[in-house]
Amino acid sequence: GRGFEEFEPPAVRDAVDGPLGWPGYDDQRARATDRSGADESVLCGRAQVGERSAVLVAFDFAYLGGSVGEAAGARIVAAFERARELRLPVISLVASGGSRMQEGICALRQLQEIARACLLARREGIAHITVLRNPTTGGMWAALSAAADVVLAEPGAAVAFGGSRVRSAADTGEAFSAEGKLDDGQVDRIVGPAELPSVLADLVRLLQPQQSPEPAPVPKSQASAEPPATGWEAVQRARAADRPRAQSYLDAYFTTRFEISGDRVGGRDEGMLCGFGEHEGRTIAYAAQTGTANTPAGFRTAARLIRLADQLDIPVLTLVDTPGAANDAAAEQAAIGPAIAEVFTAVADAETPITTLVIGEGGSGGALALASPDRTWITADAYFAVIAPESSAAILKRDQAEVPDLATHLQLRPQDLLNHSFVQGLAP
Repeated sequence: GRGFEEFEPPAVRDAVDGPLGWPGYDDQRARATDRSGADESVLCGRAQVGERSAVLVAFDFAYLGGSVGEAAGARIVAAFERARELRLPVISLVASGGSRMQEGICALRQLQEIARACLLARREGIAHITVLRNPTTGGMWAALSAAADVVLAEPGAAVAFGGSRVRSAADTGEAFSAEGKLDDGQVDRIVGPAELPSVLADLVRLLQPQQSPEPAPVPKSQASAEPPATGWEAVQRARAADRPRAQSYLDAYFTTRFEISGDRVGGRDEGMLCGFGEHEGRTIAYAAQTGTANTPAGFRTAARLIRLADQLDIPVLTLVDTPGAANDAAAEQAAIGPAIAEVFTAVADAETPITTLVIGEGGSGGALALASPDRTWITADAYFAVIAPESSAAILKRDQAEVPDLATHLQLRPQDLLNHSFVQGLAP
């Protein structure tokens, strides 16, 4: 950040040795100030981040391990209140061991105040970007960072609810690291120090759009212009290895993109690309299927993206391309049904415009969940069906030789979908 302007810290009543009268606490704080040069574990203010301003909440681990007591908690809450007043996004740079032991329950209850401050900002469409530094443990992970809209982490950072001194010595390894949290869908991206300023500048610009939401324009298709003659031809064209996939559309459409990763509850699906991009100076959110059978994690990530875009008044573009949702034992155990339901609900509940382009296979409910009810287009190399023709044959106990005829009966071609008013048109 450039031109940092520190906020005036809120007044907090402080008794000798703190609210618990902890022996030697005042001396500990004095030594922490001498060591760090700071008067508290948190510094809050306004700064220029790239082209835009943001509110910063920066932790100093050198001051009592970045722990949070009454004064630090009050500063964090006040910073979120200022962000709401100024209509600016919040960037929290966290390095903390958690709640301050010397202030006991008075420190612990700050987690409730911080969580409420985050919620109030979210309700008003204020974006919160957090950076997990080394270490981020305890209450600041649970109440502040884990609730952020976008979670970045520095390489090798220790990230866990329980710090290394309070958990079993056997509990070590990647599960307690930033990299492990990325694999488990709890972190969006690992960002090194050199890259961090530009990434934050992009995010502040993308998540603080200056225009009111409008429907996302339909990307121009790279597919063949002529629609397929038969249903089976439509299926074959959608499955062709050389047709454009989601990555090609996104690369061609957006000048800048930031991808969010993971469903925040333990999973990632590389077959569902979600994030925010810039198109002709406007921010547009996207959720794009890549032609695979999406897992519960993929659907939950898409639902997370749509809810966040709606919160920030950013229009959404969805690209549909899946043979259908994953239906194996692992998917069932991970709650594929409720995960798809989350997407249906997010789309139905969204007030921001959602636009859909079907670019390949539109396989049943796993595809329909991402489709806009009233703004869906389709390319000439795509289809949409209640079920795949092969599965239809299996259910009807038909020979596989009849699959092409069943594809025709399903009326799944782009022009059929237009006739049934499922799509608004064929993308040129």
